Amino acid sequence: MLLIPAIDIKGGQCVRLRQGRMDDDTVFSNDPVAMARRWAEAGARRLHVVDLDGATDGRPTNASLIHEIVEAIPDVPVQVGGGIRDDETIEAYLDAGVRYVIIGTAAVNQPHFVADVAVAYPGHIIVGLDARDGRVAIDGWSKLSHHDVIDIARHFEDDGVEAIIYTDISRDGMMQGVNVEATVALAQAIKIPVIASGGVSSEEDIRRLVAASGAGIYGAILGRALYEGTLDLGRCQTLVDRLEAEG
Repeated sequence: MLLIPAIDIKGGQCVRLRQGRMDDDTVFSNDPVAMARRWAEAGARRLHVVDLDGATDGRPTNASLIHEIVEAIPDVPVQVGGGIRDDETIEAYLDAGVRYVIIGTAAVNQPHFVADVAVAYPGHIIVGLDARDGRVAIDGWSKLSHHDVIDIARHFEDDGVEAIIYTDISRDGMMQGVNVEATVALAQAIKIPVIASGGVSSEEDIRRLVAASGAGIYGAILGRALYEGTLDLGRCQTLVDRLEAEG
C-alpha cells in the first residue's frame, strides 16, 4: 500500500483545508516545490498535488507551479487534480510529466467525458469521488450531488479508469481518523484500486487500512498529519512494508 503525501496549492502556497472549506485553510509553506522535494527525500513513492484554486475556478490556475514540481522530482510519480475539465488540460499535464490526472467535478457533471479520456489516455485517468454521507460532492466540495458513491464508482470502472480516490469530506483535515468502513465498502464493490483520503491521522489508521488492503485499497493520501508532525512519512511507510511482509 502506498502512502501518498498531499500538496494542496492555494494562491501559490501549500495549504491544508478543513472539511474542504476554502475559507478555513492553514498555510504550511510558501514554496510547494520545496515541499515536493522534502517528501521525495523522505521516501515518497507517489505525490498527490491539488490545484485548489483550479477546483474552484474550473480551470488550471497553478499549472506552471505544478510543472515545476514534476521537474523537481522526476523519479516520483505525480498525480494531479483540480480544475481538470477538458482534453487540453489533461494533455498539457501529461506532456509535462504528470503520471496521473484526477477528474473530479467533470466526472460527475460530464460522465461521458471520463469515458472518452479513459480511452484517449489509458492508464492515466483517476476519478476523485469526494463524499459526505455517501453522496458525491462537486465544485470544490461546495455542493452535494444526488449521486451515490458506489453506484457512480461502478460506472467509472466500466469506463476504464485507472483508480478511484475516495475522500470522506467530513473527516478531511479534521484529524479524526480515516473512514475505513466506507472506504472498504467502496473497494469491495469495484475491482479497480481505491485510494483512501481524508482523516488519516495516526499509525492506527494506517494499520487498519493495511489490514483492509486485501479488499482493494491501494494507497492512502496523507495531509495535515504529515504537516503537523503527527505522522512521519518514512516511519509509516516502513510500518506498511513490514505489515504487508508479515501478511
